[in-house]
Formats: sequence, C-alpha cells, structure tokens
Amino acid sequence: MTLTPPATAAGRKVWRPARGMPRGALVNGTAITVFVLVAACALAGELIAPHDPMAQNPLTGVAPPGDGHLLGTDVLGRDVLSLLVAGTRWAILGPLVVAIGCGLIGGVLGMIGAYYGGALDSAINRFADLIYALPSIIVAIVVVGVIDGGYWTVAIVLTFLSIAYQIRIIRSVTLAQVTLPYIEAARTSGLSNPRTMLAHVLPNIVPTVVATFLLDIVTAMVGYAALAFLGIGVPPGTPNWGSMIATGQTYLFINPWLAVAPAIALISTATCATLLGDRLHEAAGRKGTVR
Repeated sequence: MTLTPPATAAGRKVWRPARGMPRGALVNGTAITVFVLVAACALAGELIAPHDPMAQNPLTGVAPPGDGHLLGTDVLGRDVLSLLVAGTRWAILGPLVVAIGCGLIGGVLGMIGAYYGGALDSAINRFADLIYALPSIIVAIVVVGVIDGGYWTVAIVLTFLSIAYQIRIIRSVTLAQVTLPYIEAARTSGLSNPRTMLAHVLPNIVPTVVATFLLDIVTAMVGYAALAFLGIGVPPGTPNWGSMIATGQTYLFINPWLAVAPAIALISTATCATLLGDRLHEAAGRKGTVR
C-alpha cells in the first residue's frame, strides 16, 4: 500500500514537517541565534563595528545608505550601523542588572513569604501590592527626572518597580512545593529552614526563575528604551537604541534606518527573550522534579 501526501483543493501537495522534527526547534534556534549575536555585539561592540561609532562628520549628516555606510548616518554624521552595534551594550547591560536585582530581591522575598507564611507572607504581599499600584513609567520619569539621575539610577528605579512581579511568581511556585511530602520529610530529618529552601525548594523552581529572569530583561529593556526616547537616563550622544529611535523619527523621510534599525533590534531581542521564557515556563509545567 502506497501512501501519498495530502493535497489541497487545487490538487497541490501540502508540505508537512519531517517526522521526528522537534516542535519549536526553528523558533528556539532563531531565538538562540539572536541572543548570540546580541551578546557578541554587547561584549565587543566597538571591535566589530564597521566604523568608529563616535566619529563625527557634519558634512554627511543624516545621509541615506551609501558611501561605505550600510545604514546611512545620523545627524552628526556618525555611522548608524556602528551606533546600533555599540548601543547594544547599553541596551542589554542595564536590563541585565535589573533582572539580576529582581531575581535576588523579589525571588528571595517570594520564597521566604511562601515558605514561612503567616504575617511575614502577608506583609510581603502587601508590599508587592503597593508596588503594583504604582504607575511604573510615570514614577520612573518623575524620580529619574527630578534627581537628574543617570544610567545606573534608572537601573535602581526599574529594579524597585519590577520586583513585585518576581515576588508573585516565585511565591506561587514555592507554595506549590512546600505542600509536597518531601518538604515535610526534610523538616523531619532536622534540616534547617534556610537549608531546606536552598537545597530542596530552589532546585525545583529554577526553570521558573530562569524564565522570569528573561521576562524581567524584556521589561527592563522596554523601560530603558522608553526613558531614553524621552531623553532621560542617557547622556547626550551616547549610543542607545531608545535615543536613536527618538532622533530618527524626525528624519524618517531622509534616512528611515536611523529609527527603523534600532526598533527592529529592540523588538527582535525582546521577542526572542519572551519566546524562550515561554518555552521554559512550559518545560517547568511539564516537569515536576522533586529532590
């Protein structure tokens, strides 16, 4: 008996993925590739940039692609592609610090509240509710703008405004663990509460921690870009995707790549981080590791 490929109404053969092909392999591979490129640009931006990103030539200001400039030049005559590559470090470094801070502070508070419960858990939840009630972007604009803060001030403000999400997520997955028999067994065996949390609870929530870490990076990237778009938190002239978009919107009909290129870079990086975060959440839901 011979099997023939399925056909459409028009009689055409319909392509089907090869049997055994991992689901989402293409999406995962694309996301990882983007992350590798972003990491390379963040670590060695000035070395791999085609031109000196800070080299100015006012005679060629806001020029379309050409004359050795693949994406044209900005208002100061700087190469847009070089600015894009050099700006990757500042687009990633601050959000990375914010995500680490959220993971450490919010993760610890969420785990402690869920594990101990009672008044301590209630107080931590009220603290998270208070942060949730704050309009994040408006608070960041007011705080950073009033104190005339710089890049790292933005990191501190965004960390504080983002820990509520981490508290809620880590608390929920920790609550699911503390009701399992292995926790009671660990307590009965005489393990201290801190050791039980570190040696038994934490390994079982690591996938969720990593997933929320990636989502925190995305949230911080958007926050940084929004503030930079408004001219807050970034010194003038510093390569930055948000400020490049703000400058480029004025010259869309002369050199659209000045705004389009950083927008694509921001959206691509954020989307890939979100996709990987979703995959890890799905994996965490399918696997119930207990140690």
